Amino acid sequence: MKNNFISNKIGPAKGMTIKLFFIAAVASTLLTSCGIYSFRDAVIPENIKTVKIAFIENKARYINPQLAPQLTDKLLQKIINGTKLSRTNSDEAHYQIFATITNYDPSQTVGVSAQQASTNRLTVTVHVLLKKTLENKEQEFDVSRNFDFSANLTLQAAESQLMDDILRNITDDIFNQIFSNW
Repeated sequence: MKNNFISNKIGPAKGMTIKLFFIAAVASTLLTSCGIYSFRDAVIPENIKTVKIAFIENKARYINPQLAPQLTDKLLQKIINGTKLSRTNSDEAHYQIFATITNYDPSQTVGVSAQQASTNRLTVTVHVLLKKTLENKEQEFDVSRNFDFSANLTLQAAESQLMDDILRNITDDIFNQIFSNW
């Protein structure tokens, strides 16, 4: 009698867990397989196969000489690793990406402590032009991010600490603007 009582209590809970797991699996499969949402990959029309990524120009007033080449490489890696697009240098590429660093401004003080600057802010802005050759369309947008650093650091010291964050965040923002339908 005791065993029946225990198995009746455990049985329905276990059955409910299996049902919930099954429902979640089916929902996940439906959402990813019908092309509405993709949780890992970018959303790209099936007819888009190639991408051309031009070297990112730096036309900011203050120029960090490492930023443009590193940002170009990081964006290229993100697109190649995060999509099924093939890279080409052809002007016939289905997507052509051109970008320019338009702002690299370390002049803002955003934190004050004991009447002295405690935190400075570096603002990085990149202007992007996306040419969609198959649709004969162009899309332009700006990506801008702020990066705070201690006012005790020189700009050069702050840049070395912030570079990984700058590259990752700006690259992710550009990638998401181009390849996400959110």
